[in-house]
Amino acid sequence: MDICAYAVMSNHYHVILHINATQAEAWTLREVVVQWHQLCKGSPLSQRFARNETLNAAELARLEEVATEWRARLMDISWFMRMLNESIARQANQEDGCTGRFWEGRFKSQALLDERALAACMAYVDLNPIRAKMADTPETSDHTSVQRRISAAQDGRQPQHLFPFAGNPRESMSVGLPFQLQDYLELVDWSGRCLREDKRGAIDEQLPPILERLQINPRNWLYLNRNFKSRFKSLVGAAHSVRSACAQLGKRWAQGIRDCERYLSPPIIS
Repeated sequence: MDICAYAVMSNHYHVILHINATQAEAWTLREVVVQWHQLCKGSPLSQRFARNETLNAAELARLEEVATEWRARLMDISWFMRMLNESIARQANQEDGCTGRFWEGRFKSQALLDERALAACMAYVDLNPIRAKMADTPETSDHTSVQRRISAAQDGRQPQHLFPFAGNPRESMSVGLPFQLQDYLELVDWSGRCLREDKRGAIDEQLPPILERLQINPRNWLYLNRNFKSRFKSLVGAAHSVRSACAQLGKRWAQGIRDCERYLSPPIIS
């Protein structure tokens, strides 16, 4: 599970995830066990296996059966959120000296079907502190992925533990986000300057462009950022992407999609 973007707010957080199913499916039995043991104790069989103790054929078959379930969980968003939220709740309860529920309810998720939806959602997440008037600029937005990316970019590198930018889509591109980092920073900066009636904050229009402020080689690429929380429910993407996903899931696509196709080009719809 790769982290594309995140923003930790005062009482909630946002995170955009990439499921690397190809990598998980290629793991050996030992790699699955090692990955799972980073989260849980595993089983007596897996602990013996991790210590390089010899297992008989029946024990090995049983471990492979259990590891198949672990492999599926390691690329499952629900299990990722369960592990993450449980660890946060345990730490908070320990700090407060209490027990019981910490989170108000179950997390909400949306599938991002194409590059436009991904770029817009990432910008929405990274701009959360600015929209809430908790920060003035992306580089001063604490506890966000964009701040980490900016700090690393100023040193000419990409941050560890975040899904990297791999450049514009092409046949031989490496695994990563299908954008240039410079283009994405311009997107965030441009979107943050747009005043919104339903939000308190925006980036000061008098500030120089973000790439000029950060002295990063500029690229001309701007993109519209949408309000994902209120507008989009489960699927986000261009009309043809949503129609295809709905067909695969056996769901009906709404009249609103046809309206978007009529008035917006290209649309980003839910």
